[in-house]
Amino acid sequence: MSAQATPSPPNQALREMPFDEIDRIVAGAAAAADPWAASDANLRGSLLRELAAALENGREHLVALADEETFLGATRLNGELDRTAFQLRAFADAVEAGEPYATIDDPAVPGAPPAGHPRLVRVNLPLGPVAMFSASNFPFAFSVLGGDTASALAAGCPVVVKAHPAHPRLSAAVFGLARAAIREAGAPETVIGMVEGASREVGVYLVRHPGIAAVAFTGSFAGGAALQREANARPRPIPFFGELGSTNPIVALPAAIDAQGAALAKTLGASIAQGAGQFCTSPGVLLMLEGDATDAFIRQLAGEMDSQATHAMLSPAIRAAFEHGVDRLVRHAAATRITTGESSGDKHPVPNLVALDMDAFLAHPELREEVFGPSCVVLKARSVDDIVAALQAIGGSLTVTVWGAEQDDADSRRIVRQAAAIAGRVLFAGVPTGVAVTRGQHHGGPWPASTQPHTTSVGLMAMQRFLRPVALQDPPDWLTARGGVPL
Repeated sequence: MSAQATPSPPNQALREMPFDEIDRIVAGAAAAADPWAASDANLRGSLLRELAAALENGREHLVALADEETFLGATRLNGELDRTAFQLRAFADAVEAGEPYATIDDPAVPGAPPAGHPRLVRVNLPLGPVAMFSASNFPFAFSVLGGDTASALAAGCPVVVKAHPAHPRLSAAVFGLARAAIREAGAPETVIGMVEGASREVGVYLVRHPGIAAVAFTGSFAGGAALQREANARPRPIPFFGELGSTNPIVALPAAIDAQGAALAKTLGASIAQGAGQFCTSPGVLLMLEGDATDAFIRQLAGEMDSQATHAMLSPAIRAAFEHGVDRLVRHAAATRITTGESSGDKHPVPNLVALDMDAFLAHPELREEVFGPSCVVLKARSVDDIVAALQAIGGSLTVTVWGAEQDDADSRRIVRQAAAIAGRVLFAGVPTGVAVTRGQHHGGPWPASTQPHTTSVGLMAMQRFLRPVALQDPPDWLTARGGVPL
């Protein structure tokens, strides 16, 4: 059998892959590591562009498969496929502009240190094979050929995809297209591999595998934290780049509510319910100062949420977890449910807005846990001190949104300072759902939003996760002539 195993047939569920087969796939990635690290911009760019074209050419079949497995709808899935192709080409552009090969040449300075020093040339080396765990809620953009795969390939790292059991047929189909694109581009055959299996044991075995040099993960806090422990427990620990979700608080100050309260309530209600709330950036906490305008806004928001139609959630397990999370909130003595929709036996979740007492929110950590789905907690603050305390209690978050901080005053500064202290992205307009794929993006944040807050899983800077700097001291000319391309 070749190092690259054949995936499950398209009409079968994700199979449980035996460990010896995982060994062969990782060995294939390890064999591709040196030639792919030494590949030039033309080859890397060519592969990334071939992968983008393969997705677009297979659109009709892929979107139909994705809709059958995820219920996300053709409109959303076509947009996600477009985004995935866009980011593959964006990384191709970055590679062809020389970004992964960038060097810092610090010429020698005669004399004794510290002023004098030898010549130092700082280069970037790919880490090696990356285990990439696909996400359930983005079957294209955070899956087989999503941003983690694109950025790792751009950095010069082979990728071993851990397919997600929520969309096994789509994963198999995309992987088949990827293999054809690899051949078309002339890249190493095993530069992308795919591991299958729904069990915890398969994921743990992959993370523990000595041939894996780094892990990229998007998913639940519990799953990501468990895999991070495995990565750290290895005889030689490896980097674990985990995006674990967050509550994404929104601070709505009186200035914003007075100026555009009705529009903001409509926008926020739609954002909470969008995609059945299955976004890592879905707003989960609303912070407002007490007052009549706040009470009116909350009533309007509840009405907007009650009017939202949702689709089926990604899986029965996700739906059950959502109902459990909502029930935990609603049953708390300090909670008052504001929305009126009633849950039914179908697959469609009912949007949920719950008012919580501020003191209880600060005192009980379980009230600050993410509820993955269309649910939001609203807190009425007595002062800016309460808002700051609530943000501190929430801790790390992918995003914080602050509406109404246009004036440079002490309160705005305090809130924005605290928002930036806990979030990877701070918004001052709009809602956090929707993450632009661009150079300035940062999709991460302090724990528990992510495991590496200085890195991003979205945008062109995501490539930097998989590059390790090395300083070459007084290097020979033949080495510097490579222009940053590894050996």
